[in-house]
Amino acid sequence: MVGRKRFGVALSGGGYRAAGFHIGTLKTLHKLQLLDKVDVLSTISGGSITGAAYCLHQGNFLAFEAEMIEILSTKSVIKYVLGSWLFLRAALPSLITILLSIYLLFTKWAFCSIFILGLFFYLLIRFQFKLFPLSRIIEKAYNRFFFSGETLEALCDRPELAIGSTNLQTMRHFTFSKRKMEDSVYAYYPKPILFDNKGFPISRAVMASTCVPFAFTPVYINAEFFKDPNLASTVKPMLVDGGVYDNQGVHKITQNNSSYACDIVLVSDAGNKVPFDKSYNNTFTLLLRTVETFMVRIKNFQMIQNIYNADNKREVAYQSLGWDLEGCVKGFYDNLKNRNISSALASAHNLQEEWIDTPHLYKEAIIKHLSANCNLQSISANSLSPERLSCIRQIGTNLTVLKAELIKDMIVHAENLTELQLRLYCPSLFSKSVN
Repeated sequence: MVGRKRFGVALSGGGYRAAGFHIGTLKTLHKLQLLDKVDVLSTISGGSITGAAYCLHQGNFLAFEAEMIEILSTKSVIKYVLGSWLFLRAALPSLITILLSIYLLFTKWAFCSIFILGLFFYLLIRFQFKLFPLSRIIEKAYNRFFFSGETLEALCDRPELAIGSTNLQTMRHFTFSKRKMEDSVYAYYPKPILFDNKGFPISRAVMASTCVPFAFTPVYINAEFFKDPNLASTVKPMLVDGGVYDNQGVHKITQNNSSYACDIVLVSDAGNKVPFDKSYNNTFTLLLRTVETFMVRIKNFQMIQNIYNADNKREVAYQSLGWDLEGCVKGFYDNLKNRNISSALASAHNLQEEWIDTPHLYKEAIIKHLSANCNLQSISANSLSPERLSCIRQIGTNLTVLKAELIKDMIVHAENLTELQLRLYCPSLFSKSVN
C-alpha cells in the first residue's frame, strides 16, 4: 500500500512473450523499491505464468529473474505436449485411421474408407476434448516447469495474486487467488455457489487462465472444490483464456465493487501492434483473427473507460510492448490536449495554468518540461535499437522456447516503459510521503 492508497499491477496475456516481458515490469518495480508495496497482482494468460511464479518465489528477485529466463529459453510447453504419452495415445490411433482410409481408397474396399473417415470425424467432433485432453497435458508441463506441485495456499500474502480466466457458462470473469476462487454471478443464485480453493493446483489455475479457445480443452472445476459438493451438478464452470473477457487483467483492479480494487494501477501489456500480414487462406485463420479483433475492441473500450478518462479518480499508468519511449511523453501531451488528464495529475507535474488551458500553444514547452520531470534522458540511455525492438515485436504468443537474448531485450524494454509511464501517470508513487 502506498500511503492510504492500494497499488495494483495488471499483467496481460501473450504466451511466453508476455511471461518474458512482464519480468521487466516487475524488475523496475523492484529497482524503484515499489514491488513490496504492490497490494494486488492481477494476471491474465501468459502474465499468469510470471505472476504465479513470482508469488511462489522465496529468494531474491535477481534469482527469480535468472530462473525465469532459464525456463523460458529452454522449456517448451508445446514440445512437452507433443512428446507426452497422453497426446501420442490419441494421435497415433488417429493417424493410423487416416492412413488406413487412404490405403483402402486404392483397393476393392474403397467404399469402407468413407465409412471409417465418417465415423472418425464424428467421434472427433463428438468427443474432441476427451480424445485430446491438451489442457491436462499443458497443466502437467506448467507444474513441472514452473510450479512444482504447489497449490493456491502456497501463494504469498502480498501481493495478492488474482489469476483471471473466462467462464463460458456465465460469460464473466472467474478468478483464482489464495483468499478465494469465484465467479460473482454464482453468488446471486437462489443458493449461492461457493468454491473451496484449498488444495487447488496453481498449475490448473494458470492453465485456465491460458486456455486458448479452439486450441486447448476448457478447464472444469471438480466437485471436490465446491464448498457444497452437492451443488456441483447445478452449475458447470467452463473456463478458457482470461483474455477473452479481459486481456489486460485490468478489470478486477479497476472495478469499485471488487475486493481487488486499487487506487493506483499499472498495466503491463505485452500486446503487439504489428499489423497482421499473413494470408487468410482458411476458415481457422480467419476465425482466429476475428476473435483477436473482438479482444482488441474490448481492450480499447477498457482503456477509454478505465485508463484515459479524466474523470477517473485512479492514477493509471499503461505501457505496451508496441510502444516507443519517445512516444510516451508526446502521448501524455496528446491526452492533456484531449482533456484526458485530471487536474490533480496536471498539478502533480507542476504544469502551468496556461499550458493546461491552451496546450496546443505550448506543445514544445510542455514536452520539454515533462521529459525533464520524468527523467526521459536517463531512461532512454538504455533503450533498444529499432532493429532489436523489431525483433521482440515479432515474437509470437505461443508456448515455445525463446532465445535468451530476446527475453533480455523484452525485459529491458519493459523496464524503460514501466519507469517512464509510472513517472508520468503515477507521480504519487515517487512522492516523499510514500511509505
